[in-house]
Amino acid sequence: MILDSMMPEWTRLILTMLAWTKLFRATPSPAKPVWATIGAVLRGATARAVRPGIMSAMLACAVPAFAQSAAPAQQAEPFDVQQLFASTCGWCHSDAGRVAGKGPQLMDTQRSDEFLRNRIKVGKPGAMPAFGEAFTDAQIDAIIAYIRALKPD
Repeated sequence: MILDSMMPEWTRLILTMLAWTKLFRATPSPAKPVWATIGAVLRGATARAVRPGIMSAMLACAVPAFAQSAAPAQQAEPFDVQQLFASTCGWCHSDAGRVAGKGPQLMDTQRSDEFLRNRIKVGKPGAMPAFGEAFTDAQIDAIIAYIRALKPD
């Protein structure tokens, strides 16, 4: 597919970032994860032009593709749960989950681990994409442990 000028900027950026991670198994800048770069474009006027449901669908489709290209063979290698949370969950759970944003505050949540595990895997229609195919069980457990360890700044 040729990235032409008729495509919206956010579409070209997402396709470029996914191609970059697929080809080089890395983000263009280690200091700026793929989803942070995409978020910079999707904020502002572009975000208002794109319906929230479409953004959720794009994220739900793109995260599994990114996860497959970033960690193809070795699921046991270590990962940074804080970066994983920031680049994936941080879109909706503001201040690393400490305050409500588009999604609820996660710090001090009264929800059970099983509820959180299910919500991460299955999502909530119209509110949260499902990440069951994007994350391993170990990653989901690490995200839950991260949520449980959240403290005020």
